[in-house]
Amino acid sequence: MLKGDWIGVDLDGTLAHYDHWRGAHHIGEPIFPMLERVKSWLAAGKTVKIFTARMTEPHCDGIDVRQHIQDWCERHGLPRLEVTNVKDYWMVELWDDRAVQVIMNTGEPVRRSDTN
Repeated sequence: MLKGDWIGVDLDGTLAHYDHWRGAHHIGEPIFPMLERVKSWLAAGKTVKIFTARMTEPHCDGIDVRQHIQDWCERHGLPRLEVTNVKDYWMVELWDDRAVQVIMNTGEPVRRSDTN
């Protein structure tokens, strides 16, 4: 990775258990394989950001969403990671339970899903 490159990790359903929306105050328990992967990336000097739709409303249900997510990170052994919903040129990977990867410049999915 180059300086400035970062890995995006979705919160709900990827890093934290998610079954349905319970409000901005609720973040599920960590998904341990992903939590350990993030810790490993950080230990290797990689930059990781939480990439979440929750940031479309940064102040929701009377809470500061960014701070609440960063508090969750600290409770589960992570640093106060940057939290965003903005993709930029330096994001090199996105780990997300809803993403479909496509082959660059083709529009073709890497793997077919049931929703084609």
